[in-house]
Amino acid sequence: MLVDARVVGEIDRGVLALVGFERGDDMMHAERLLERVLTYRIFEDTSGRMNLSLRDVEGGLLLVPQFTLAADTHKGTRPGFSTAMAPAEARERFAEVVDLARQRHPTVATGEFGAHMQVSLVNDGPVTFWLRAGAD
Repeated sequence: MLVDARVVGEIDRGVLALVGFERGDDMMHAERLLERVLTYRIFEDTSGRMNLSLRDVEGGLLLVPQFTLAADTHKGTRPGFSTAMAPAEARERFAEVVDLARQRHPTVATGEFGAHMQVSLVNDGPVTFWLRAGAD
């Protein structure tokens, strides 16, 4: 991931998580989401089944702040961002999630909050998941 032509975060095998916060998302929701990211069984085992977690494969975690995930796209042809958490609060919440991730997982890299980032991804297989903080 590049910001102003400099590498700010990169991992090898692992999970690229685009992280956005909506109004009302608290740290309890963020902790639950992080735990799901670390333990969600999305990597193949020796039988080719998705049965291993990021922790199991000791992969890297790249957290990228992405407020546009909170866009309201239900009406019209232009996204609205009234459901997104205010930038100052979201910056603080993202920093808290990064700190918590670094306490719980050995390899964590991040994007830069509020920066124009160029994110490159090699998606190994046709799998992309949307995990929401408030989901059970």
